[in-house]
Amino acid sequence: MAITQPIRNKDDISALVSFYRDRGHYRNYALIVLGLYTALRISDILRLLWDDVYDFENRRVRNTIDIVEKKTGKSKTIALNGEVVAALTLLAEHAACPGHSIIENAGTGKAISRVQAYRIVRAASESLQLEVRVSCHSLRKTFGYHAWKSGVSPVVIMDIYNHSSIAVTRRYLGVSQDDRNSVYLNLNLLDPAV
Repeated sequence: MAITQPIRNKDDISALVSFYRDRGHYRNYALIVLGLYTALRISDILRLLWDDVYDFENRRVRNTIDIVEKKTGKSKTIALNGEVVAALTLLAEHAACPGHSIIENAGTGKAISRVQAYRIVRAASESLQLEVRVSCHSLRKTFGYHAWKSGVSPVVIMDIYNHSSIAVTRRYLGVSQDDRNSVYLNLNLLDPAV
């Protein structure tokens, strides 16, 4: 069985994000953006209702969401960045309805299935001919991988993921020999004047 990897190439991430947005499939676009920027498992994304993310009185997407993770039972607050707010705002113009799932199955008010979510992500990645095997879980892993590459402490990433150890997080992020080689080759311990 192949192990799902994070999407390491930022051009591939941009192409994946744009794939459904550019075709006017805003639900699928929101699904991918939520997966990439919240680090939530697909089961938690599919449980999100419009009431969780949208202020109907003021007609705007909230700045944060509060969620109890299905797998861990732990509560967490997630700040929604500009990309998530933009995707949800665009989708809200077409689909926001109190009590309905954000990732709604065509007019039912209920979420699509995990299998359908997988098909949405896989169809985009196959159409784009991405080199890495992409699934819903790849989106979650991509968040952590790029947070780590941008200098976020692995301890903070471990906390976001609710992992029990740093070793679990390291395996989860898919730290590769190329990543290790980059550290060896690019670390500069001497003052440039020396």
